[in-house]
Amino acid sequence: MKTERGDEVIVVGSGVIGLTTAVVLAESGRRVRVWTREAAERTTSAVAGALWWPYRIEPEALARDWALQSLSVYEELAARPEESGVRTVEGVMGESRLDEATWVAARLPGLRTATAEEYAGTGMWARLPLLDMPVHLRWLRERFLRAGGVFEVRPVTDLAEAAAPVVVNCTGLGARELVPDPAVRPVRGQLVIVENPGVTTWLVSTDADAGTTTYLFPQPDRLILGGTTDEDDWSLTPDPAAATEIVERCAALRPEIAGARVLGHRVGLRPVRGAVRLEREPLPDGRVLVHNYGHGGAGVTVAWGCAREAAALASR
Repeated sequence: MKTERGDEVIVVGSGVIGLTTAVVLAESGRRVRVWTREAAERTTSAVAGALWWPYRIEPEALARDWALQSLSVYEELAARPEESGVRTVEGVMGESRLDEATWVAARLPGLRTATAEEYAGTGMWARLPLLDMPVHLRWLRERFLRAGGVFEVRPVTDLAEAAAPVVVNCTGLGARELVPDPAVRPVRGQLVIVENPGVTTWLVSTDADAGTTTYLFPQPDRLILGGTTDEDDWSLTPDPAAATEIVERCAALRPEIAGARVLGHRVGLRPVRGAVRLEREPLPDGRVLVHNYGHGGAGVTVAWGCAREAAALASR
């Protein structure tokens, strides 16, 4: 049996990975504190388009398993969309084929090839979880607090500051300096938020020649347009030229978007790494450090699977 002290865990980071991990740990009976330099609604996760689908994440086999575990949770949460921020929404994944999705076909009833009327190219029609991230992050935090967790806004300049028997590092891009791990780097994503002119389905379209991915995600009170994938770009300032291009690309796919009123601009830095780091590191002083970072733009997609594995590593 663990001692009371041995049950203590500090989770560093409050994006979707950190909060989900904290929820799993707290609901397993651990005494959990989340340390974060900023409130969850100001993290990169709050800016995410947040469609469930593995995006630029390795290792592929593990990522698919984590994603399927997360899919099960989101399907349950979609029964309470106003509370959880999770809905299941239909749309087209452009430049994708059914034979590339055999790993998930059994879990997605209705997955099929998109018709020519639905998409002018090769694509898959799917019904997937789509998350309203400000709502979902708030829901995660409230669920964590109900489980007895403690949330502390405090800067962390060294993981050694977290004096608990188990520390879980969910710092995303911050791991580049805190670990330090130079393999973690930013891939900048810019979004334009507009009034929704009546779009009810999501769309992701990739132009390999131009090197662009264009997407539009309908939320209850707005339409999210994207995006950019700017490698090693640390700027959090919206680029007006990029914003104009995003709107033009989205309007080329859905003409009704052309006149939509712009509500705002968002920029986030995806914490990309060659492969997710999810592992247990015993420290010389007997404490345990569990790493759970490097999820790139797929943090939402794999959050619950990774959280469960991190919690298991923390309990060994």
